[in-house]
Amino acid sequence: MRSQSYNYKRIQCRRRRRLRAKLLFLLMEVLLFVVLLLFFKSVFVRKDPLKVAQQLDETEDYPEWIDVQFIDEGNPSRTGEELDGVNDIVIHYVGNPGTTAQQNRDFYNQAASDVCSHFVVGMDGEIIMCLPLNEKSEASNDRNHDTISIEVCHPDAEGKFTDASYQSLIKLVDWLMNTFDLDTDNVIRHYDVTGKECPLYYVRHEDAWEQFKEDL
Repeated sequence: MRSQSYNYKRIQCRRRRRLRAKLLFLLMEVLLFVVLLLFFKSVFVRKDPLKVAQQLDETEDYPEWIDVQFIDEGNPSRTGEELDGVNDIVIHYVGNPGTTAQQNRDFYNQAASDVCSHFVVGMDGEIIMCLPLNEKSEASNDRNHDTISIEVCHPDAEGKFTDASYQSLIKLVDWLMNTFDLDTDNVIRHYDVTGKECPLYYVRHEDAWEQFKEDL
C-alpha cells in the first residue's frame, strides 16, 4: 500500500511539473507575441500626423514650456487652411536682428503681415506658438502645405543663434520629431526648400548645421 501511495504521489508530482512547464511555455509564447506586435506597430505603423495635430489642438496638450499665443483668425498671415501632412520641420531665422519672439509674433498678428510660422524661438529661449499644428504657415514657400515652420530670433546680422535659443530649438524639434514620428532627415532649412540664405549662419556654416542635427 505504501509503495502504491508513493508511486501515485510521484505520478501526480510529475503531472503537476509538466502542467507548470506547459503553462510557463504558453505564457512565454503570449509575451513573445505581445513584444513582436508592439515592435511591428512601432516600426511599420506610422502615426497619422494630421490626427495627431488635431488631437493636440483639441486637447491643448502642449508642453508647459510652449507659450501658446495663436494669431487671430482672419488675419492675412493665418489662412486657416489645413496641412496635407507633416513631412518635414523647417528652420528659419527672423529677418530683423535683435527683435524678440513676442515682437515677431505680434507682427504676424496684424493686417500688414502675410507671413507667419508655427513657432518663434526667442533669444532668451522662450518659445511662442503662433498657429495650430494642423494649419498651414506662411513661411516655407511651396512647402507650406506639409511642414512645421520654426523662426528663430538672433542678436545681429551674422544670424547665429544664442545658446539659449539654440537649446530651446533642440528641445522643440525633439518634441516635434517624437510627436510626428520623424527623424533628423526630416529637419531642413528654408535654404533647402528655395535656396534662400535662411537661416543665414547655418547656411554659410554647413558644419554648424550638421552639428545642430547631431545635437538633436
